[in-house]
Amino acid sequence: MDLVLKLGMLLLFFGVMVYVGFYCRRHSTDVNGFVLGGRSVGPWLTAFAYGTSYFSAVVFVGYAGQFGWKYGIASTWIGLANAFLGSLLAWAVLGRRTRIMTQHLQSNTMPQFFETRFDSRSLKILASAIIFIFLIPYTASLYNGLSRLFGMAFHVDYAVCVIVMAILTGIYVIAGGYMATAVNDFIQGIIMIAGIIAVIAAVLTSQGGFSASLAKLAAVEDPAVSTTPGVFNSFFGPDPWNLLGVMILTSLGTWGLPQMVQKFYAIKSEKSINKGMIVSTVFAVIIAGGSYFLGGFGRLFSGQVDVAKQGYDAIVPTMLSNLSPFLIAVVVILVLSASMSTLSSLVLTSSSTLTLDFLKNIRKKEMKEDTQLKLMRILIAVFIAISAVIAIFQYQSGSAFIAQMMGISWGALAGAFLAPFLYGLYWKRTTKIACMVNLFFSTVVMILNVTAKSFFPAFLQSPINAGAFCMLAGMIIVPLISLITPAPDRNKVEKIFACYDRTVVVRAKDSIGSEEE
Repeated sequence: MDLVLKLGMLLLFFGVMVYVGFYCRRHSTDVNGFVLGGRSVGPWLTAFAYGTSYFSAVVFVGYAGQFGWKYGIASTWIGLANAFLGSLLAWAVLGRRTRIMTQHLQSNTMPQFFETRFDSRSLKILASAIIFIFLIPYTASLYNGLSRLFGMAFHVDYAVCVIVMAILTGIYVIAGGYMATAVNDFIQGIIMIAGIIAVIAAVLTSQGGFSASLAKLAAVEDPAVSTTPGVFNSFFGPDPWNLLGVMILTSLGTWGLPQMVQKFYAIKSEKSINKGMIVSTVFAVIIAGGSYFLGGFGRLFSGQVDVAKQGYDAIVPTMLSNLSPFLIAVVVILVLSASMSTLSSLVLTSSSTLTLDFLKNIRKKEMKEDTQLKLMRILIAVFIAISAVIAIFQYQSGSAFIAQMMGISWGALAGAFLAPFLYGLYWKRTTKIACMVNLFFSTVVMILNVTAKSFFPAFLQSPINAGAFCMLAGMIIVPLISLITPAPDRNKVEKIFACYDRTVVVRAKDSIGSEEE
């Protein structure tokens, strides 16, 4: 009976996802509709698309378990930083200017933005290559959180889980494009909110409630980490500096990730941006804050999990293993929702980037719009297939190299793109050479972090800290190189930034007049 309940909930979930994909086909008849939903997506859909692309199974299962174990209840700071730095501030700083300038430049992807903003085809090609190289392992990492949960709930082989998830995601993205992704993200986001609240309540209740759980956590000791009593329920935990590195990478990193920034391209209006900013922040507080808060109690289950042998990914599934069949089914759908929403965003970004920014440029003949759409749909299937194969291979072989590549993907992408994109939106003096230097710098540093880790200082041997370093270094590299390299053509730059100076006529009752009036 329990198995019937779980399978029934899963089949209902899959059926809704596929139905939405085919229903949204009418919005994906041209490139603009397929990639950006016609730039007419409302605030709620955009906010949930942003949030669900941000928080995947990697966060709920991997990061929450790992950092909750390392930092205790202080890991909640990571979730709050994600909400206020990675969501609220990102929307406030990037939302409006991104939407206005990308429409003015008629750019559908981040590499297209770099080409039109800096008048550099080579910059676009380099950005496309970086996205292609580093989104594939990042995409593969999304399947990792599913293995133990599906094994716990259904005793189904991991490869079967990966294949089913890949096929279903491919169906609705290929059919409906960005609009299908956005609508499904909204549905999946509601499931994630309900699921995380129910799971936290159930886990804490199993330990005697919130106060009792905190008291038990205060009694946990690990001399290998810290000799300070009660360190795992303290304000900043046993390792504040590394905690800060995680907060920076996972929060500011979203500012430079192409699949995140692209959400601002598609939003309908300025009013929608303001509303979406609030919705996205509240969503992040619940999902990210809740996930890391839950993970902070992981050490209460140390008698049931051997982290040295099973790894950090076993912590959260162990915490959930004694829940009721209904709640286990909810958790499985929660993790599926988190994974499929991020997966759909990543493959749509990858396929559109490769089609519009790379293949379209190397063809001698003009590529028709129908051809572009067909090619993007084919590439979505290819990207999903490659990532699924990598995920299965990594799981079966335990390949350290692939696991490390997954870890550096976020840092490499955010480190390469954050500063060039941010300065490109705000500073007229930004040069293409400065952007090129930063792209090379961050990519090389993150690759060396995997291949020559021993040459790095101890603090930077962690891919997370190295990624945070690249992002912060880019904020210095781009303006510094820009000031010592030839300034861009002033007339061209003024035409680009003129989009922010347009006069908008409003009705008198909507305008606050001067005292003279």
